[in-house]
Amino acid sequence: MTTPTISSLFPVPEADVEQIKKVFAAQQATAIQWRESTANQRIERIKKLRDAVLANRDAFYEAFAKDYRKPSAEVDVTELMPVLDEMRHAIGDLKSWMKPQGVWPTSLMLTTKASIHYQPKGRVLIIAPWNYPLNLCFGPLVSALAAGNVAIIKPSEMMPHVSAVMARIIKDVFAEHEVALFEGSLPTAEALLSLPFDHIFFTGSPAVGKVVMTAAAKHLTSVTLELGGKSPTIVDESANLRVAAETLMWGKFLNGGQTCVAPDYIYVHESVKTAFMGECKIVLAARYGQGAAEQKNSEDLTRIVNQRHTQRVASLLADAVKDGAEVVMGGEVDVEQCYVQPTLLHNIPAGSRIMEEEIFGPLLPIIGYSSLDAVIAEINASPKPLALYIWSQNQAHIDSVITRTSSGGACINHCLMQFVHGNLPFGGVNNSGIGNSHGHFGFKAFSHERAVVRASKVMLVRLFFPPYDENRRKIIRMTVDSMRLPKL
Repeated sequence: MTTPTISSLFPVPEADVEQIKKVFAAQQATAIQWRESTANQRIERIKKLRDAVLANRDAFYEAFAKDYRKPSAEVDVTELMPVLDEMRHAIGDLKSWMKPQGVWPTSLMLTTKASIHYQPKGRVLIIAPWNYPLNLCFGPLVSALAAGNVAIIKPSEMMPHVSAVMARIIKDVFAEHEVALFEGSLPTAEALLSLPFDHIFFTGSPAVGKVVMTAAAKHLTSVTLELGGKSPTIVDESANLRVAAETLMWGKFLNGGQTCVAPDYIYVHESVKTAFMGECKIVLAARYGQGAAEQKNSEDLTRIVNQRHTQRVASLLADAVKDGAEVVMGGEVDVEQCYVQPTLLHNIPAGSRIMEEEIFGPLLPIIGYSSLDAVIAEINASPKPLALYIWSQNQAHIDSVITRTSSGGACINHCLMQFVHGNLPFGGVNNSGIGNSHGHFGFKAFSHERAVVRASKVMLVRLFFPPYDENRRKIIRMTVDSMRLPKL
């Protein structure tokens, strides 16, 4: 008997299109009113949301367990903790973020005063994915509220229980003309994307990101796109192999490998490849069990989100093995139970699908290398990734990788931390994303940076008013010539 998928067991009804339009229209008046909102008013909204999230902590544990058997400890670490830290950051720093920022005058603007004012963009749309539904839904919402916006949220239909808890929280904390949440699948998303929002914040795949960007272009709506890609890792001959294995096995297999910044594949120097794989096997056995049966029964392994995605991951594994890849550890698949065993692969043939597609599952290709230059060339030949990781004690190697490659973020002798660090911008580059989020950068993503200039009583610009007699032409020419001089 085949186990039905979550989506068939818990079908999510599509949101009513007319209701979406009604709420969107009602939010316009609130958006205009909230332009004048104070820091204290915005902080109070965030605090109410925080209190509601904490009050529903047990409900989230239960919902995540039902949706894809996510351990409560991982719910704390990867869902609640980042959102609560985002809230704490905004509550503590919002008053300074909101202050107009004065800027020095240029040589042409010597008699003026200028500043940058941060205005809320207005009505914003947040479309969140299924892999970290709470984190990637409420995290951007905190930034939107900090910036003074109203919002409509569209969570993933693949997480029906988690979405239901979030919907209840939003309904309890906000009126619909302030923040609303609409559940549903593609038709709901299409109805939302047809509306002229002032900003869209989307997290998901590059393919869907292109669809969102196309829809936004029809209304000239600004976008923040947090996408993905194949994030490479390099472990050179000088790396601390034990620490590298401990950390990378966590970063890769956290959330069942369904993490946009997870190490997608690892280049390991040939001289330490065997030793590194040995360390990885020790770590995986210690964390999830010695054998296949123990690992399948482990309560610390998050399952794949549904059978369709399990089949996709299983297909990547089967094709790689068929092409000649060797399974170092793992390899067991149970599609009915949405289970893929943590799997290490090596000797991956060139052109295998697993090296072309984002894995988004618990499969880890390990590739031997002898030339760092060749590795860098291979990375640069691929679309720019969301993350890049290097493990090395050789500063020249580190400098070479960081300088010669491009990625959304990077970690040296660690992984995933560029996402967690609240004082850093998080985002991709080109194929892996557009724009940044988190902390002050999230506040700015949802804000319009408005340039404001105040004139003084002495208006030098009068020197450039017509009629252009000889004296004024000389002054204008002298001013143009002065542009060659160093900046004051």
